[in-house]
Amino acid sequence: MEVKMDFSYIETLANKSKDGDSASKEELALQFKPFIINLSKKTFIDGYDKQDIMNECYRILFRCVDIYDSSRHRFVAYATNGIKNSIYYLVTRSVKFSKIHGQSSQILTDEFLNNIVSDHMTTEDLLCRRYDFEPLEYAIKQLNKKEKTLINHVFFKKKKLKDYAISNNISYSYATKFKRHTLDKLHMHINNYNQTNLYM
Repeated sequence: MEVKMDFSYIETLANKSKDGDSASKEELALQFKPFIINLSKKTFIDGYDKQDIMNECYRILFRCVDIYDSSRHRFVAYATNGIKNSIYYLVTRSVKFSKIHGQSSQILTDEFLNNIVSDHMTTEDLLCRRYDFEPLEYAIKQLNKKEKTLINHVFFKKKKLKDYAISNNISYSYATKFKRHTLDKLHMHINNYNQTNLYM
């Protein structure tokens, strides 16, 4: 069962922590402890034990405090996304390493896969749930005009892909492939943004 967080209280703690209040920093860690324990239990990364994963989560939590802008984000969403993206990065790196060495292992539980970014995420999750505005804004700026038009048509205007294909005089199958290509590109730029800003 997911533990509900007091958003306003945590917002106050985050701002005080950013100003150097060590007591608020300790309390902030306690507030995120249930979330971090729950996430760590669901995760397996080759070469990491549970405590290693928890330590990584806390490291990213305090990194988020340092770079957090309260005028643009709510801290709970900002930090939980940052922590999940950090763990996802470690997992994908572990998977790539395992493949190189011919190893086969179950890296994540099915439940966890439903809760973080993956290659099988829904487009709604990609655009609306998993990322704060800033990395999404950055990623969209990296797209070309055609790709931006597709994103605007399908996800922001909520129109059908079939209508997009007709209005652009292309086949539906091509539109489907182009949508997948565009989402993959968007996903890549979001990951690049998160890695640049969180793994310093």
